[in-house]
Amino acid sequence: MAGNDYDAIVVGSGPNGLAAAIQLKQEGLSVLLVEGHKEVGGGTRTSELTLPGYRHDVCSAVHPLAVLSPFFRKLPLGEYGLKWLFPKIAVAHPLDDGSAGAALGSLNETAALLDKDRNAYLRLIEPVAESLPDILPDLLSPFPSLRHPVDLFQFGIRGLLPASLTAQRFQTPQARGLWAGIAAHSMQPLNNWITSAIGMILLSSAHMKGWPLAQGGSGMISAALAAYFRSLGGEIRTGFWVKKLAELPTAKAIFFDVTPRQLLSIAGDRLPSGYARKLKSYRYGMGVFKIDWALSEAVPFRNALCRKAGTVHLGGTYEEIAGAEKAVAEGNLPDNPFVLFVQPGVVDGTRAPGNTQVAWAYCHVPHGSTAYMTEVVERQVERFAPGFRDIILARSTMNALEMEQYNPNYVGGDINGGIQDIYQHFARPVLSISPYRTPVKGVYLCSSSTPPGGGVHGMCGYHAATRALKDNIF
Repeated sequence: MAGNDYDAIVVGSGPNGLAAAIQLKQEGLSVLLVEGHKEVGGGTRTSELTLPGYRHDVCSAVHPLAVLSPFFRKLPLGEYGLKWLFPKIAVAHPLDDGSAGAALGSLNETAALLDKDRNAYLRLIEPVAESLPDILPDLLSPFPSLRHPVDLFQFGIRGLLPASLTAQRFQTPQARGLWAGIAAHSMQPLNNWITSAIGMILLSSAHMKGWPLAQGGSGMISAALAAYFRSLGGEIRTGFWVKKLAELPTAKAIFFDVTPRQLLSIAGDRLPSGYARKLKSYRYGMGVFKIDWALSEAVPFRNALCRKAGTVHLGGTYEEIAGAEKAVAEGNLPDNPFVLFVQPGVVDGTRAPGNTQVAWAYCHVPHGSTAYMTEVVERQVERFAPGFRDIILARSTMNALEMEQYNPNYVGGDINGGIQDIYQHFARPVLSISPYRTPVKGVYLCSSSTPPGGGVHGMCGYHAATRALKDNIF
């Protein structure tokens, strides 16, 4: 190895770090993956956070992009214990009158459910759902191949729009509320440019593969990736928090599944001042307050669609959700936050003993907030599921600061690796034709702070590893 201990070292074992390690190992390189925690996974872990036998997802819970990921789809993860479970209804959005919008597996059934907005929904989502298998590799790449230029152009024209403008297509509270909840996954005000893109992708994915959960918890994704990596001969070392580059063994290339802030801390003394200055100006977005519950029974949602949905968006009307997200972006805590709520028990009986259940939720809060939102979140659930508080056996909470303490990549509670507004969509982490490569030879960034950004898809790690291979580092 020409004097090096390894060809490559990957620091951080989130989905992107694991993807980078696998891609490099598939090329026959010697690869060491190091992780600070005692187990791999980053935010893709599962743990007994409340009571013995109740398995909760520590961060990510539902994975529409994982089953569509061009890289993950090539891996034999099913042979290493990963089984996807698909709720009958991907996502439901209840309103106070007892009605709900919902994304079903069928595009036409979903459109029909939206009544007067049937045609508007089809015009917006049908072209994306039909073209997504072709254009998704381009959407999840820093530089589109343009193999499908017309479809990509049509998506881009609509996706660049603020979600607030796209919402004007819809008349009914059900369609507008459903759209608001989907677009709010962007973790920024709905009047920001490019917020329509995430909504269009997520709704289309519901009609393609659905919004699946991993049987046994999200940690099974990381376990399968790690097991496959080891089967190739890869080495994993856990319990190793990297503070400085000098602590690592020698290698031809080092890949960091961290955000710019951690890269500056670990390797700032090696980075040119101009590049370091750009990393310091990288912006992080709103944080999250997360809560997990052990429940004595299924959640008593008033609406039947919500009782079958893996994910339920709680926030009421479009106007309420848009107002709540705007308030958070301005540094305020909303009285009625938008809540992303997941109930794994609709498809996975392994998460809790007997007929009991687990539930997972978070709401957006200002960056770095230390507020505990337990009361307002549970009030929001109770609003659409009367009696919810009566079935709570135990709960576990993490405010935005505690999220960062658990995983330093969640700066200020930002689980997306930095705000992905229109500027940082293209300048992630800096404006560059090679966003993964740093000015230091052999040092690469492979986290969600690089294209294509947040989500459990592994494409940031895959592209970083591919970039290094093209650079002839090895």
